[in-house]
Amino acid sequence: MRRTIPLLVLAFAVGLIVAPFALAAETKPGAREAAVQALPAAPLAAAISTITSIAISPLLGTGAYGAYQWFAAEDEAARAALPWYSHWSFWGPALAIAGLCALKDALGTVLPPGLKKPFDVLETIENKAAGFVAAAAVVPMTSAAAANLMLGAKTAGAAGGLVPSGLAMVHVGMIDFPWWLGVLLVPLGVAAFTVVWMASHAINVLILLSPWGAIDAALKVARTALLGLLVLTALVNPWVGAALALAVIVVAWLVAGWAFRLTFFGTVFCWDFFTVRRARFRPRENDNRMFAGGNLPGVSPRTYGRLVLRTAGGIEFYYRPWLVLPERSATVAVDKARLAVGKGLFFSSITADDRDTLFLLPPRYHGHEEMIVRAYFLGGGVRAAGLRRAWSVAKELFGGSAAQTQVV
Repeated sequence: MRRTIPLLVLAFAVGLIVAPFALAAETKPGAREAAVQALPAAPLAAAISTITSIAISPLLGTGAYGAYQWFAAEDEAARAALPWYSHWSFWGPALAIAGLCALKDALGTVLPPGLKKPFDVLETIENKAAGFVAAAAVVPMTSAAAANLMLGAKTAGAAGGLVPSGLAMVHVGMIDFPWWLGVLLVPLGVAAFTVVWMASHAINVLILLSPWGAIDAALKVARTALLGLLVLTALVNPWVGAALALAVIVVAWLVAGWAFRLTFFGTVFCWDFFTVRRARFRPRENDNRMFAGGNLPGVSPRTYGRLVLRTAGGIEFYYRPWLVLPERSATVAVDKARLAVGKGLFFSSITADDRDTLFLLPPRYHGHEEMIVRAYFLGGGVRAAGLRRAWSVAKELFGGSAAQTQVV
């Protein structure tokens, strides 16, 4: 059974990638579907589904969307007029990289974490880069195209002819949309993309931090399944697809604080790991930067801040919500004699009674745990984290005790 899991995961991921293209190539829209697509605001519904799908997986979403436009084009002249991300020179390598990532996650169910983690770091960096490219170019172009179609009623003629596009066949002459709608569509599209991308990118960070490949594969399959559901729903009915996309946006907004902190945590993790920062880093004698764990009262998990040892002997954690809001502080109520540094495979943590995680140390502290113990007079010293400690940290990443703290 263990040997068949990678094949099942890979087959499921490939099936979700190929299914939308097969459906789009073989299915002709009927009269009912054509009537739905001919509604004046159909470009807006299609744009919402497209932006949300790309935000869930920027590289796969942009590559799949570009390939769809390429194969849907009637001739070479139409293909030449497509945007750059719809040419095979982009979507071909993009889908190939996405396939390699799926293969990595499938094989990761049987590989030890030490062999898989470097590739997880590279995939997390790729997701950040692809998200930036999509937010800077693909999403604004998609939003602008929808706005131009919706606001093009006056140029379509009084008879209300059908105007073809990559999004839909729209009867644009039936309604006159306000001018400010076109002005708002692009920034709103970028904002919606950012919120959904942060929530989706948090899955990449969870995969990066998870010590078990089976959990990684389950997370990736769940995200790809949501992407496939959005694409298939939008192909069947753009309005149902838009409703599902709006539901995803609302959920992403509700978990924005959690996703932002996890995204920043992953950014610091990748930078420290990729640049081998621990080789040129030395902790300070005081005032060291780290992340809050899931058991620091009053502070959200993975909040970035400074741990300060006061002259009187107490320890306080100073932080800024969202990194820019006014600074706050939280007192560590646990006696220093009960605190210890748990040394993990890739990063370490400060725990109380070998059970409750109070702080997470970025990877640059790996190998410098003794200096942290001396700087803050931690009575428990340095201890090996072990699998039980790794499972406890994983539960805090997914919820557990961390779920009881505030969202923002």
